[in-house]
Amino acid sequence: MKFKTIFILSLNLLILNLCAQNKSYDFKDVESVVNNGIKDKAYPGAVVLIWQNGNILYENSFGKFTYDENSSDVNINTMFDLASLTKVIATTTATMLCLNRGLFNLDDKVVKYIPEFGKNNKENITIKNLLLHNSGLPAFIRFYERGLNNNEVLNEIYSTKLENIPGEKTIYSDLGFITLGKIIEKVTGKTLDKFCADKIFKPLAMNSTYYNVPDSLKKLCAPTEIDNYWRMKTIQGEVHDENSYILNGVAGHAGLFSTAEDISKLMAMLMNKGKINGKEFLKSSTIEMFIKRYGSESTRALGWDTKSEKGSTAGNFFSSNSFGHLGFTGTSVWADPVRNLFVVFLTNRVYPTRENSGLTKVRPALHDAVIKDINQSDER
Repeated sequence: MKFKTIFILSLNLLILNLCAQNKSYDFKDVESVVNNGIKDKAYPGAVVLIWQNGNILYENSFGKFTYDENSSDVNINTMFDLASLTKVIATTTATMLCLNRGLFNLDDKVVKYIPEFGKNNKENITIKNLLLHNSGLPAFIRFYERGLNNNEVLNEIYSTKLENIPGEKTIYSDLGFITLGKIIEKVTGKTLDKFCADKIFKPLAMNSTYYNVPDSLKKLCAPTEIDNYWRMKTIQGEVHDENSYILNGVAGHAGLFSTAEDISKLMAMLMNKGKINGKEFLKSSTIEMFIKRYGSESTRALGWDTKSEKGSTAGNFFSSNSFGHLGFTGTSVWADPVRNLFVVFLTNRVYPTRENSGLTKVRPALHDAVIKDINQSDER
């Protein structure tokens, strides 16, 4: 009798799971928001991927590479310059792996690994400060305007003066993540792109994720911007961020190209408490530590950001436990652990120019539409 009861319960759970997988979702509101963004010229093209409870509920492409009628259509395999999503997809994930392997601790001082970083009162900055963006470092410096090369840029960062006392104020800093990338290289003995490819992208089957896209694949990348101020050409398949470009396309803050589906593989691993195919990729305790907010003075988590009470790009309906990140080029990912849900939204909003700010209104509207459409499907 006991065995029969267990069998029936197991069968019911199986039926419920199959029903959930086969449920029909109508994301008409999502499609309306994205298509209206194209009409309003917030971006020429986009890809949206919605994942919940272990399944991709929706994946679709919109628009074209550019506003030209003869331009190539965006498709779900189109690669986008992720810009600052690099900070979380590559550098933050690599940091978690290094922690799990005991290669460093969050409270280690940066000078332990990069002694020259200690100039100008930076000797007490920790790895945690870099992740929380409260190191006191400036947000960014336009090194390209000064014609500096790779080594000169790094020396400038290591010698840079602080704008605030470490730990005192949150300033979102590219320089901090460039430095973090170099720490990862020191402790792993590999360049950041090689370490990420070997230990993150290949194990997660992220086969369309690159630092420095091969020349043969650049035509598959959405054009980023018409650069009429430095490189004097259309940027396509080549990193948009100028400082990353000077650093040979490999940096902790920017440089990564990927597809929505590849990003979903990493995000699914995080939502699955660090496991892939039943095997531990990251410790669940490490993930929990990295996606929670630190303190009330900032929304920052470790590497990741969390949802602000008002005006969040995650919209109005994602839970307060949500975590995510944006990229300057028009990319974003937001995850809601309460709903076991995440949304990848990739656009090339800086085409033809970075002066375009139309995406600002689209992002929250998109995430609100996702929740609305899921709720309506659940009610049917």
